Amino acid sequence: MTPATRAAPTQAPALRTHQLGKRYGRTWGLRDCTLAVPAGAVVGLVGPNGAGKSTLLQLVIGLLDPTEGHVQVFGQTSRAHRAVTLGRVSYVAQDHPLYRDFSVADMFHLGRAMNPAWDQRLADQRMASLGIPLKRKVKALSGGQQAQVALAMALAKRAPLLVLDEPVASLDPVARLEFMGGLMAAVADRELTAIISSHVVTELERVCDWVIVLSGGAVRAAGPVDDLIAAHRLLTGPRTAPHDGVPGVIHRADSHRHSTLVVRIGPGDPAMHPAWQAQPVGFEQLVLAYLQGHSAPLPGQDPHVERPVVPVPGTVAR
Repeated sequence: MTPATRAAPTQAPALRTHQLGKRYGRTWGLRDCTLAVPAGAVVGLVGPNGAGKSTLLQLVIGLLDPTEGHVQVFGQTSRAHRAVTLGRVSYVAQDHPLYRDFSVADMFHLGRAMNPAWDQRLADQRMASLGIPLKRKVKALSGGQQAQVALAMALAKRAPLLVLDEPVASLDPVARLEFMGGLMAAVADRELTAIISSHVVTELERVCDWVIVLSGGAVRAAGPVDDLIAAHRLLTGPRTAPHDGVPGVIHRADSHRHSTLVVRIGPGDPAMHPAWQAQPVGFEQLVLAYLQGHSAPLPGQDPHVERPVVPVPGTVAR
């Protein structure tokens, strides 16, 4: 597991949301999202398509205004202090939007003109270390190289919060590995807070010390990875084993002969029936259990059913 979160006890959270929601017409894309992410955390944001991940990220960076609730970045409310918030957040979108007819140097010139704290030396050094010529046009770069240019621009902005929305979704495995390696080196060197949205759960496991699981427009679990894993167990037993009294069941899967449960444990929970064998739960097993156990959408989505959020130790989601 990655090192513990680097937040100072008295430091304002890098990201705080309170009952945050965004409605599109009659449909809620995100609702009742309450989080407090410490400064210095590397956060994995995971969920199926339509879960609300992009909505949450766009609310954080100020591209969207909330329908209800509020979001703060290092203590500044995005809606009330948008100019301040935008200066403290860097963003890398999934499609790495760059001007195709610009050279890399042109893109950096644009970044310098738009960002007062721009670090030209950092941007140039990253391109030199990757062997990407500054004179080369964006359209002549590979997908991995374009992603690296987008990351360099985000880092050169010198913002303390880095937000990445599926940054490696379109990259091949080698380019993905190189991108994530460069990202984590930069985060460690500058003690950034990073929020990384990705469908690749195993990838997030390698780099994240915090995780947020979204499904159906709601937060299902959130908190430090180590704390969440310690608070759950994987139970296996015969399919005929009694399970009605097993507390905190998040998800159950049945085969022809056996059943598997992912459960949340607590200090006051009764002892398990001897038919069940308890094992530590893995990161991927935990994430998938919450996604599979809470697949219903929010009110306003189809069907119109609301599923309650299961509270988890270390989670501040409502």
